[in-house]
Amino acid sequence: MQNNGKSLSYLTKEGLHNVWVNRMMSIASIAVLTSCLTIIGCAAMLFFNVGEMLDKVGDQSVIMVFVKDGADDAATKQVGDAISKIENVRQVTFVPKEESWEEQVESLGESAGILEGLQNPLPDAYEVTVEDLELFDSTVKKISEVENVLNVRENSDLAAQISSLSHSVGLVSLGIIILLFLVSLFIISNTVRITMYNRRLEISIMKAVGATNSFIRWPFMIEGIVLGIIAAFVSLGLVALIYSIVSKAFMDFMSGIGFSLLSFSGYWWQMLACFVAVGVLTGVFGSAVSMRRYLTEQKGESDEI
Repeated sequence: MQNNGKSLSYLTKEGLHNVWVNRMMSIASIAVLTSCLTIIGCAAMLFFNVGEMLDKVGDQSVIMVFVKDGADDAATKQVGDAISKIENVRQVTFVPKEESWEEQVESLGESAGILEGLQNPLPDAYEVTVEDLELFDSTVKKISEVENVLNVRENSDLAAQISSLSHSVGLVSLGIIILLFLVSLFIISNTVRITMYNRRLEISIMKAVGATNSFIRWPFMIEGIVLGIIAAFVSLGLVALIYSIVSKAFMDFMSGIGFSLLSFSGYWWQMLACFVAVGVLTGVFGSAVSMRRYLTEQKGESDEI
């Protein structure tokens, strides 16, 4: 057990040493992997902001539910209670008919005099917002079936467009992340492969003296993991810098249309965890794949000899 611990410690040190010895290749690998992770991070922040904007637009897709004229206060309250119990309903806000009438009068401005002497014809109403726009139509149907509901006014087309756009953004973002992950895996595996080629004499000697494949693989896997972790931290710093610059550049524009970009501070630790996970995975799998192919080729050449 003690010998295993010493061997593991030795192999880990060898892996860390290899990062420094092959520093030019290490820097190249870190640079390319950092580029991939930075693009992933920027794409993720874009996705988060677009999602937030779509949520805000979705919140404006309010369902107006009008109560029958003959309903008394108790019946009107029951309508609100029944709507709030419907699945997918996020918020229900009562809008008294007096408030609606005042808004109508104010909207006419100087022409409001034409309404003088008229009785308020508007019914009491409820403003309803939903959780999931995909269930918008079914939610509207359930609301319209509530007792004492006179009419339901909604914009199902807008809800469908927002839901479709949200799906599209999610699929595109997922596609970019998967593609860049595969690119990162390819880069790490080729870097390890080049390193192994440069050290083929050393590997051959290790094989000749009876070293196992696991003994040979471990330093290269440590090397790949270290490169991935370094790239993760560098990428996080670059994403933070780029996002800060973009946020300042578009601050006035976003404020003008009633939106504000999300704060990076709320996402940095999740992003760092993902970057480290991607870096470690690419390091482990890239090294394992390259080592397996290399050792298989070496074995084939030995068999031919």
